Amino acid sequence: MSGTVILSERAEFEHVIQEVSKYINLYVMAFEKEERAFMRIDKRENMYGGNGTVYMIQMFDQKELANNRLAAYMVLLNKGDESGFHTHNARNEEELYVVVHGTGEYRERTGTEGPIRKKMLQKGDITAISSIGYHSVENTGHEPLIMFVITTNTP
Repeated sequence: MSGTVILSERAEFEHVIQEVSKYINLYVMAFEKEERAFMRIDKRENMYGGNGTVYMIQMFDQKELANNRLAAYMVLLNKGDESGFHTHNARNEEELYVVVHGTGEYRERTGTEGPIRKKMLQKGDITAISSIGYHSVENTGHEPLIMFVITTNTP
């Protein structure tokens, strides 16, 4: 494996944080708490059958999220990294993506075989998916695609 660099998970996560910190401030102020950094970072290889790696920078402790399951930065560092098609139907959740840096392609469809609708994403774009929809996202640019993701519980 000459020429291949294998990073420890700790070094890999530090690299992700350094890259993301070039574009955004990774601090949060939860209600009645002091300002702080993120809670943890998760690595998801081939997320939902997608290509590459997706990092989830968790900003909150689960107890801090009223009516939400997730509030995190989803980071696709490299061109071609993607979260594959998935749905939140089983949990009756809705999801929002807010693009804070980079470019990508958002895809959605109804059901597993429905026609695919596509949208090119850039900074400032927001997508919303209902619990019955399927969606995926791919980094199409040469810089990290960073999105703030909120997964809400619906009544």
